[in-house]
Amino acid sequence: MTKTMLRALAGEPLPVPPVWLMRQAGRYLPEYRATREKAGDFLSLCYTPELAAEVTFQPIRRYGFDAAILFADILLLAQALGSELWFAPGEGPRLSAITDPAQVAALRPADAIHDTLAPVYETVRILAAGLPRETALIGFAGAPWTVATYMVAGRGTPDQGPAHAMKAREPAAFGALIDRLTEATVEYLSAQVDAGAEIVKVFDSWAGSLEGADFETFAVAPMRRIIAAMRARHPGIPVIAFPRGAGRRYAGFARMTGADCVALDETVDAAWAAANVQPDGCVQGNLDPALMVTGGQRLVDETRRIVATFAGGPHIFNLGHGITPEADPRNVDILLAAIRG
Repeated sequence: MTKTMLRALAGEPLPVPPVWLMRQAGRYLPEYRATREKAGDFLSLCYTPELAAEVTFQPIRRYGFDAAILFADILLLAQALGSELWFAPGEGPRLSAITDPAQVAALRPADAIHDTLAPVYETVRILAAGLPRETALIGFAGAPWTVATYMVAGRGTPDQGPAHAMKAREPAAFGALIDRLTEATVEYLSAQVDAGAEIVKVFDSWAGSLEGADFETFAVAPMRRIIAAMRARHPGIPVIAFPRGAGRRYAGFARMTGADCVALDETVDAAWAAANVQPDGCVQGNLDPALMVTGGQRLVDETRRIVATFAGGPHIFNLGHGITPEADPRNVDILLAAIRG
């Protein structure tokens, strides 16, 4: 039996699309909160394979999604390259900022990340052995541009201003940072596949802040390099690309990068995407995550509308971004009933 996720990623339109949710293991679930408390802090949760696997299993047990996604964080790769990383309570991630050429040059080589990230690979092995046979396993990494925005600023920022300033002020050093992250992302994803991941996803959460030629240079080109390298190392491994905020630039993104599937954020009109993105391959998305909080008939109607709009081609149902901590777990049951009948 071929898993429905793999069938959709191979380009097959299905009568019922496979479904999973970004951040499906998370704070909206009481069982996640209990495991998180047991871990003590967020990084300990990420780096304790038994606990990271447990929170990955939890939404599969509860909802029977068609895919599980490894529980980790995109900034673990930055830490493996030599950045200091910690999570401030109530404030999110903090890193030692990389702002000059010497700091870029001092980062570890791409192939030196594996000792730090070994617990993540062990999590993948636990998941590959323990998931139901119909459930696909997704590995992931952040895209170079997105991870770089955190590394340069030392934190998340509303406009990615520090990274934009560094690429203007120190273009050679910023380019070297993107190159190092691109190489390390290939190493990281490849190790996840070796450990048992069947699909990989690359999250470019801040691609939308790139304008003009910068979108090609820092969003398209690194994604193309990563996918080409993954194809060479792991022929047949499907890749989902998520250039969040790309707008009209979603059109052609799969052709330009080689991605098997393009994930759409909630701002993209589904009918436009069906006409302009889906002809190039599978699309994923793109319900507004806010509807997982509000629920009601609008959640049902919007879910059915998206399913119907993408029914003519390969489609994986998901949200346009991650499910939020405020979401009602009961709304996930409503969503699944609307998709599956």
